[in-house]
Amino acid sequence: MTALVTGTAPAADRGVGPLLRAWRERRRVSQLELALRADSSARHISFVETGRSRPSEEMVLRLAEHLDVPVRERNALLLAAGYAPRYPETPLDDPALGALREGMERLIRGYEPYPALVVDGTYRVLAANRGITMLMDGVAEHLLAPPLNAIRLTLHPEGLAPRIRNLREWRGHLLEQMGRQIALHRSEPLRALYEEVAAYPVPDKAPGEEPAEPVPYFALPMQIEHEGHVLSFISSISTFNTPMDVTVAELAIETLLPADPATVKYLHTLLP
Repeated sequence: MTALVTGTAPAADRGVGPLLRAWRERRRVSQLELALRADSSARHISFVETGRSRPSEEMVLRLAEHLDVPVRERNALLLAAGYAPRYPETPLDDPALGALREGMERLIRGYEPYPALVVDGTYRVLAANRGITMLMDGVAEHLLAPPLNAIRLTLHPEGLAPRIRNLREWRGHLLEQMGRQIALHRSEPLRALYEEVAAYPVPDKAPGEEPAEPVPYFALPMQIEHEGHVLSFISSISTFNTPMDVTVAELAIETLLPADPATVKYLHTLLP
């Protein structure tokens, strides 16, 4: 985990060759394998990586596709190769994304009474339903001031953390998830958020505290107290297929699925 978070990201001013090599090595793909995927030759890939050959715009995009490079980083590759960015970054409140925005809001409202929210690539909350609002009871006011951040709200000592019964396990899951994203995206804001939340104190188990209940084999639940009830949720995250816009590529819809019948019954009683 530490290696993922503290690794040095390649600089854009080193040219497209070193950037492509860094992505290839990150994906653990050989030059020959990449050449076969991209209908090229290992010799040409080598020349591109060492700067002896300037790839065409089409080749940059083809290599990025086969290396599963995030959309934002594909723009960086194009710029490093001397080409204009291909993918726009449209603000979510732009009229062009109106249908998408309305669709996501309709989706999370339709999921009520169960919690659901929309976040961006740094876990900034862009939309949330009443199920999420219900869980925010008791959270410190400064954490609820815009822009809300889902990871900070969850792990901060004045956020949800004191009410999460299996905080150590859930914290470990979230940090591991962020570590995988940092390995995929060269995002300094995400790296800074990781370092912030990883430094939050984790309370020791109280003397005589009962061990946590067995975890279902299919997924780790988040167990959280709410007004004397222990609710159990399993997180599911959805993203968009083949996005052609940086903003859309970094959106995620997280839904919290009830993990037991008691949670289902309580939520339907609380938010009919």
